[in-house]
Amino acid sequence: MLLLLAQWLAQDVRAFNVFGYITLRTVLAAMTALVISFIAGPRLIRWLAAKKIGQAVRNDGPETHLLKSGTPTMGGALILIAITITTLLWGDLSNRYVWVVLVVTIGFGGIGWYDDWQKVVHRNPRGLPARWKYFWQSLLGLAVAIYLGLTANVPAQLELIVPFFKSIAYPLGVIGFIVLSYLVVVGTSNAVNLTDGLDGLAIMPTVMIAAALAIFAYVAGHAVYARYLLIPYIPGAGELAILLGAMAGAGLGFLWFNAYPAEVFMGDVGALALGAALGTVAIIVRQEIVLAIMGGIFVAETLSVAAQVLYYKLTHGRRIFRMAPLHHHFELGGWKETQVVVRFWIITIMLVLVGLSTLKLR
Repeated sequence: MLLLLAQWLAQDVRAFNVFGYITLRTVLAAMTALVISFIAGPRLIRWLAAKKIGQAVRNDGPETHLLKSGTPTMGGALILIAITITTLLWGDLSNRYVWVVLVVTIGFGGIGWYDDWQKVVHRNPRGLPARWKYFWQSLLGLAVAIYLGLTANVPAQLELIVPFFKSIAYPLGVIGFIVLSYLVVVGTSNAVNLTDGLDGLAIMPTVMIAAALAIFAYVAGHAVYARYLLIPYIPGAGELAILLGAMAGAGLGFLWFNAYPAEVFMGDVGALALGAALGTVAIIVRQEIVLAIMGGIFVAETLSVAAQVLYYKLTHGRRIFRMAPLHHHFELGGWKETQVVVRFWIITIMLVLVGLSTLKLR
């Protein structure tokens, strides 16, 4: 009832011209999601603690992590709630891209929720078996890839845009677009999940990348700006800025409770959902390569795991890193947890700035 009332009020105020601006609604979305997180966060943490939904820590990890055992997890549900309510409140619900990203976010969040629930509540250390986890991720990723590929109504939507160059774009065709989109959605989802291993490590880069992608979405959805900056004009893409603003606000609100020492962990329910959402937005606005640049930390973490596993098998037990993912390698090398987190944040800031520079350096 309250949600319906809030939605009616938002539609009413949007009748005034000033509230029709995407930029203003993006700011309001970020503020709304932040407030929702602040209000609901303590209540959710108390509920998780009361239900003994605590994090299990691997025994072979850094010894300092043993103190984290029992910390409430599945806090990513707070982010999803804030994003969903805020998007329904301030977003244009007739926009198909808003619904695509929202469905992907909730869908991948559902997969993560089930995995977390099995691990924490049912005390099943395997959680959702890997093959089923990837099956459901693949099913959702392939579904959104096919939908976007078959409904593309602008030729540039089926091209791979190369940043920093004015006119380099590779036509993918529908099949190529579907394959690339599937890899981006599922890959980004798992990359964020692998990075989510230290207090605040994954959420702050996610906030920064979401804010940057909001700029890309706004520009891509604006015919004049898109033409001036030589990027594809995607009608309707600008509305995604509201959802991304909500993601940034909800992420900052979550960071309030997830900062070292964390009161709550995100869990797969948050990490899988946020990664998939970022990947889907990047596909819609045709900035997959820019996403890889800005999310360099996510890419490095994923490659470190892949390299470690492959090298371990090829050399029958030898390792490249002290431990994978990459953040554990630096921890075991003597960096404190807070040092790893802040330094990875700084790297992400620089990478996001590089990504944003592609708007003009063409």
